[in-house]
Amino acid sequence: MSPSAPPLRLALAQSSGTPGDVRATLGALDALAARAAASGAHLLVAPELFLSGYAPDASAPPGPGAAPAAPLAALAVDRGEAQAALGAIGRRHGLAVLAGYPERAGSATYNSALLVGADGAPLAAYRKTHLYGAHERAVFTPGDRALVQAELRGVRLGVLICYDVEFPENVRAHAEAGTEVLLVPTALLAPYDFVARSLVPVRAFESQLYVAYVNRTGPEGGFDFVGLSCLAAPDGTTPARAGAGPELLLAEADPALLAASRAANPYLADRRTDLYR
Repeated sequence: MSPSAPPLRLALAQSSGTPGDVRATLGALDALAARAAASGAHLLVAPELFLSGYAPDASAPPGPGAAPAAPLAALAVDRGEAQAALGAIGRRHGLAVLAGYPERAGSATYNSALLVGADGAPLAAYRKTHLYGAHERAVFTPGDRALVQAELRGVRLGVLICYDVEFPENVRAHAEAGTEVLLVPTALLAPYDFVARSLVPVRAFESQLYVAYVNRTGPEGGFDFVGLSCLAAPDGTTPARAGAGPELLLAEADPALLAASRAANPYLADRRTDLYR
């Protein structure tokens, strides 16, 4: 990212869609993409497992005539199917799109995120490496690739998912590899709002990069998502922060601020790696 380059305009889609209804959720994502594009965004980021829901089998409306919700693994799709759906939205609105989904790959299911460009072409595909709790471990196979990056408008993007960002080694590895904006679709639960409020901005500051942290919101199948999506900046500030409810949060990753912050806070250059090992 050149310090003289224009800012990358981000739209962070804090939403839970319609858990268990992929078609309805894609419709909601399309509407969010239209709003994001109209606001001049270059990239729309949706939360963890956005296409399916985090616990769709426990989120169906009760009562006579209600259709039974599919379990999470049953809603898994091949990467090609996800690419086609997200790519169509990106092309229609002329912006890049990243969203989380359950990825079916042979006999395994992964908690994945896919990034497509404004032309619909795939830019990055990441599988969550650190699974959180019994719910995720019962469904998913952990990914085995720590670093996934892509270039968008001259900016080097990286991708992690939720719990992954809570491990400082993950974020530092991205910083060492040149990531400038780290995209983190998440499903942060109550009462862990301190992760969004405090830990994520610290990750951005200590590794000198932007972190776009995009959460689900509201109750779902016994879980309660706290919202609080944000763009955390490398200078320790949080230029954009959502509340608890559904929201399309607009923010900019400014290359000039990134360059100035890295010059003022040379953590990466000043580390004594000879002592850490």
